[in-house]
Amino acid sequence: MTHSDVFEVQPTTCVYGGDALARLPDGRAVFIPYGLPGEDLRIRLVEEKERYARAEICEVLIPSPERIKPRCPHFQECGGCHYQHIPYEAQLRMKRDILVDQLRRIGKIDDPPVNPVLPSPLPWNYRNHIQFHIAEDGSPGFLKHRSSEIVPIRECHLPEESLNRIWPAFSLENIPGLDRVILRSGEGGGDTLMILESQGQEPFEFSVDLPISAVLQGPGGEIVLSGDDFTVIPVLDFPFVVSAGSFFQTNTGMAEALVEYLLEALPLDENTICLDVYCGVGLFSAFLAPVVKTVIGIEASSSASEDYLYNLADFENVSLYDAPAETVLSGLDISPDIILLDPPRGGLTGAVLDSVVDLDPDLVVYVSCDPATLSRDLQRFNRKGFALEGSTPVDMFPQTYHIESVNLLRRTSSQG
Repeated sequence: MTHSDVFEVQPTTCVYGGDALARLPDGRAVFIPYGLPGEDLRIRLVEEKERYARAEICEVLIPSPERIKPRCPHFQECGGCHYQHIPYEAQLRMKRDILVDQLRRIGKIDDPPVNPVLPSPLPWNYRNHIQFHIAEDGSPGFLKHRSSEIVPIRECHLPEESLNRIWPAFSLENIPGLDRVILRSGEGGGDTLMILESQGQEPFEFSVDLPISAVLQGPGGEIVLSGDDFTVIPVLDFPFVVSAGSFFQTNTGMAEALVEYLLEALPLDENTICLDVYCGVGLFSAFLAPVVKTVIGIEASSSASEDYLYNLADFENVSLYDAPAETVLSGLDISPDIILLDPPRGGLTGAVLDSVVDLDPDLVVYVSCDPATLSRDLQRFNRKGFALEGSTPVDMFPQTYHIESVNLLRRTSSQG
């Protein structure tokens, strides 16, 4: 290391991804994890590019008045949290500011109509689902920030308390090829499901001295090791069956807040036709079905589709296409009033977006977990005659940089 690798800087803002942004003497942007605007920092460059650099903090010379002591001893070592050094109310303000910035810069929306963030009822111990990587000695851990290195952990303040009573008790050093272990809690903090992901080809015996279900997912497919291959997660008293291979929102309290927001914000009545794209196990469909004429789900995951059919079996006005959205949307001959989109982090493909526009809904509801891909897609929607009417961030992931949001789009003109 040379003296020129170290600089004193003052970040001006925080950006999506968990970093603070400052400028080097040569004008390049430098991204600094765990920094805060207005602080005086001594930093060391760890990566240099032509137009930007990345750095680590050597010393906080003058801290921000908002900087607080992190709760967890692993903070800044493991990559699970990014904002433990920031009070929760400040996290919410920061996330709204970051979403506004993304919509302006990437989405080309001059004055984004972004509402205040809906806070999580639990800023800590909110996750009903936690994923561990397994170190060589069998210790559970998380990946180091921007690294594939596994950091063994002794405690974690994000999982629900029921999960925190389980994971320190298991030892997994004798399972060949074990990559990851996922724990998912169920009803009332019980009904826990353990999912073991292994690339090993050798058979092994597994037993766990805990009252939980266990499933192995490996080259030979899915094998139930004990109990069931699903768990039950209640949302607003609706019991959702969620199989081992199915996605579900990791923050149950915020899943409830998200559903309640949609039911209040959307114009729903007995004549409404809703298209629920990327419907998963039916989180939104289950609450739309009782108040609308028709709900049509689209889901490519066979596991989630099976759960959807089970969860929605009592509703005669619900149907499901078990196929990719690209395949289904282009062949539909309906006139939906509302199209609800909840895509994965990568956002919408061009084919899906074009098909949504061609179906000419009154309202598009875009639930996003990534403001960058959301902003890209909103710009594409805008070019095709749909404008953002309102965006409401929902804090699904406290203590992290992740930003979930609900975005309402209405047609303003014919397709350009």
